[in-house]
Amino acid sequence: MTWRPRPQPRATTAADLDRGLQPERTTLGWSRTSLALVTVSAIFLRWAPHYGLAVLALPALTLVCALAISVTHNRRINTSVRGIHSDALEVRPGELLALVALLLAVGGAGLVLVLLAP
Repeated sequence: MTWRPRPQPRATTAADLDRGLQPERTTLGWSRTSLALVTVSAIFLRWAPHYGLAVLALPALTLVCALAISVTHNRRINTSVRGIHSDALEVRPGELLALVALLLAVGGAGLVLVLLAP
């Protein structure tokens, strides 16, 4: 009977590919971003009695974005780590630009609502 080395399991997650803390730090960063969006949603919900039902579009928008960040995060981080390891990383700034646009829109809406307070 000959001894054969066991085949290494195929890496399926960012943590399997990168034993450092980078995937963990990135996950924590995006989790904090999602939590911040949920907090902003709660603040906008408190404004509903003062501004009417139209302001409910803002918490709905921020909650949808927080959910989208949470749902797509694993796919994005795994793709990024695989791209780094294979030296074929494609930079896709679309998600970050969308987040910047959301933050500018929500911040602008909040500023307008505060300035136009009854």
